[in-house]
Amino acid sequence: MAQGFRSTRKGITARFEDAEKELLQKLFADVAQTLAPQEPAAQDPLERMLGVSADAAAPEDSALRRLLPDASPDPERAAEFRRYTERGLRETKMGALKQAALALEAQPVRLDPEQAQAFGQALNDVRLVLADRLEIRSQEDAERVGRYDDWSTIEDVEAYMSLLYNFVSWLQETLMEALLHDLPRD
Repeated sequence: MAQGFRSTRKGITARFEDAEKELLQKLFADVAQTLAPQEPAAQDPLERMLGVSADAAAPEDSALRRLLPDASPDPERAAEFRRYTERGLRETKMGALKQAALALEAQPVRLDPEQAQAFGQALNDVRLVLADRLEIRSQEDAERVGRYDDWSTIEDVEAYMSLLYNFVSWLQETLMEALLHDLPRD
């Protein structure tokens, strides 16, 4: 069973079983694939170089909208902001997911502060997608999902995704506690 993240002299460290590593790597890869831009091939070379999206409409997938929310309630401003920032945001998120997946190759997993930040971002993005798929919108929804705590009682997709959500949430919590432990104290 996984041993959550903790602060050590050698960095922020955690241990995972092989199946847990594979599961996390699959989750990171799935979210990265969801984030992959679906832009048309024909694009102005200058726009491509600057990272400007030719057509940056709000995503139809609700999970992707959680990952790439509108920056403004005004649709025109939101579209303009999205046009100039979405591609870079997607690439940053995909980079953090790939970096986190690579960090899982080691045993134990050891993260420096920059790697820990990327790992935390990756876990957060996975949690956002799972929360959307589980329709967590209220405290009651969160409590419903939180009741799942036994892998041997999985009977349906909701139970499986709920256990995944709870595992990723616990892992993120241990990572944040380890990061907080390393903050300078005044």
